[in-house]
Amino acid sequence: MIKNMKKYGYIAFVLCVLAGCASQKQISYLQDVPDDYRQKITQDYDLRIHPDDLLSIMVNSKDPELAQMFNLPMVSYQIANSNTGYAGGQNRVLGYLVDKEGNIDFPQLGVIKVQGMTRAELTKYIKNQLIEKGLVKDPIVTIQFLNFKVSVLGEVNRPGTFEITSDRITLLDALSLAGDLTIYGQRENIKVVREENGERVVVSLDLRNKDLLSSPYYYLQQNDVVYVEPNKVKAGQREINQNRTIGTFASILSVMVSLAVLIFK
Repeated sequence: MIKNMKKYGYIAFVLCVLAGCASQKQISYLQDVPDDYRQKITQDYDLRIHPDDLLSIMVNSKDPELAQMFNLPMVSYQIANSNTGYAGGQNRVLGYLVDKEGNIDFPQLGVIKVQGMTRAELTKYIKNQLIEKGLVKDPIVTIQFLNFKVSVLGEVNRPGTFEITSDRITLLDALSLAGDLTIYGQRENIKVVREENGERVVVSLDLRNKDLLSSPYYYLQQNDVVYVEPNKVKAGQREINQNRTIGTFASILSVMVSLAVLIFK
């Protein structure tokens, strides 16, 4: 009997180890990346300006009065705190909204086609134009995106829309902002929804594969949406909960019908 118990114990141990390996393969990221893995970054990941982008364009000079005419005013607004009831004030520079044709209307320079440019390219263009037209001799032009945001939905711990302050954010960065995937999220089927060239594109990415790092969707762009699908376990739980709800409703309805029969009998 003792031998049989040992035998069953060994079998149970092996099954637990195998189950642990299987679950690790399902949830580990970049599983096929060897130690000291290096990959040359060959793609251009600089953000390009798109229609509906909101740009902050600031011009500075040794002569502040000359530069001031090119800068939009700063507005103040109040943010109420639901806990304390105190409304704190914040300042924000108004921005230039890129229209549907990809243009902005800049003081003295008129309409500028900015769609497809990077921040650096537009900065150089405006600086050169100000000098060539004799408007500012020594301009310092600073450009920032004011509405760069990405949304993360589905099986993550903190779904939501996140404002990005830098020019680069990767898919892994976005998932980190959302608190990482829950145990029920599909690592092998992450959806990225992107609008580009007048089309809405949906791609699937596998967090477990090193090919993720070379994907053109590894670096996110303005207004990208990341969706993490639930795995079969979570889907099964929802189905069970739905069936339980239907069963509970049916039971309540049956009791109500029985009471009605007794009352009006």
